[in-house]
Formats: sequence, C-alpha cells, structure tokens
Amino acid sequence: MTFAQVDAVLNKVRPTLVADGGDIELVDVKDGVVQVRLTGACSTCPMAQLTLKQGVEKAVKAELPDIKEVVSVYKYDAAGC
Repeated sequence: MTFAQVDAVLNKVRPTLVADGGDIELVDVKDGVVQVRLTGACSTCPMAQLTLKQGVEKAVKAELPDIKEVVSVYKYDAAGC
C-alpha cells in the first residue's frame, strides 16, 4: 500500500471526525501497518481507541485488505512530553 492510497481512504472518514471536533493525520505506512495521529477533540476523547479500531481501521481494511493494522502514534514536543 502506498501513502497516497491510505491517505485517500482516510479522507473519506475524516469528515466524521471533523464533525466531532477532531481530525486524523497519516504518519506512516510500513509493512502493512498504518500509523496515524488523532488530533483535536479525538486526541483526548475516551472513545478514541474505539473510533480508531471500529471506524478508521475497519474503513481502511475494507478498501485496502493488505493492511494488517491501524495504530495511533503520539506527537512529542521538544521536551519529550
């Protein structure tokens, strides 16, 4: 899978996240694993993991069956926080 292919699928689920005050950023695609960063309201939402697995991962795998998993990564500032 290419970065562009995965990003195209994420663009289809993005409006749902934006409607709830969040967003999603594609970080990397490597060895069948998609790394994303949830932002905005999604970054602190208690339901973020459920949204990631049952919404985002499900949508990505439906269109790109070679994807094994979608995982969330975190952005750290210069202090490592």
